[in-house]
Amino acid sequence: MKKTVFTGSAVALVTPMKEDGSIDYDMLERLVDFQIQNGSEGIVACATTGESPVLSVEEHCKIVRCIVKKAGGRVPVIASSGSNDTKSAVELSKAVEDAGADALLTITPYYNKTSQEGFVRHFFYIADRVKLPMILYNIPSRTGCNIRPETYKRLAEHPNIVGVKEANGNLAENARTAALCGDDLALYSGEDSLTLPILSLGGKGVVSTSANVIPKEMDEICRNYFQGNFSRSRAVFLKYLDVMNALFLDVNPIPVKAALKMIGFDCGGCRLPLTELNAENTQKLRAVLQGHGLLAG
Repeated sequence: MKKTVFTGSAVALVTPMKEDGSIDYDMLERLVDFQIQNGSEGIVACATTGESPVLSVEEHCKIVRCIVKKAGGRVPVIASSGSNDTKSAVELSKAVEDAGADALLTITPYYNKTSQEGFVRHFFYIADRVKLPMILYNIPSRTGCNIRPETYKRLAEHPNIVGVKEANGNLAENARTAALCGDDLALYSGEDSLTLPILSLGGKGVVSTSANVIPKEMDEICRNYFQGNFSRSRAVFLKYLDVMNALFLDVNPIPVKAALKMIGFDCGGCRLPLTELNAENTQKLRAVLQGHGLLAG
């Protein structure tokens, strides 16, 4: 049985930015404290929600170092380090390892994509060259390719490959992955709105965009489930499902950055090519947050 990197809700943290587009490290430290104080069991840095495609390698590593220092060992820091170029993924993985990360989040190749055999060779090549445990990231809607359950079984044979953030939206495939891999591959929901179904399959938790805004509630969903209080877990999940959906009214992380400003954390806008949330969706998002009493006073 492999060591689990985290159990529960880990936040896919935004990258706060100033008006000029530079990284706001003071706000980043505030966010880290807010997350840990409100139940997040891990912090995922520089992933999709953290705008990894528009960060330089220098920024990427500096953000990881900042989060690691501020977290101070209170929760594990998982650093995104994937690429559609295998050798570049190794280089970035080693760089964030040097920056102090506790684990790696490695996305499937995108744009050039690959075959099922290519997944195995790609991830094995990386895993053979790093020391940190790897959580794979499968999100076909962004990458155009999907890891099949039988391929997960092969990947789980590597001692450094310990989990997957699964965002393929296919619960039947997720169930087969869980059946084939068991404790050799920790299954995490990569979609907030599927957190409870994934937990019911034996999932270890969620890598959550929504936890940026509702960390206590995402923690409560997981914690209650693991404690056997299924009715409470389900009640919280269903109560905040509208928040989870509202945070995807536009391309992530456009809505979550807008929501953070509404609840009192001005994390700035997104770097191009992402733009601001339009007026109609801003109104919808504000109404949902207001309905839960989440707006800043």
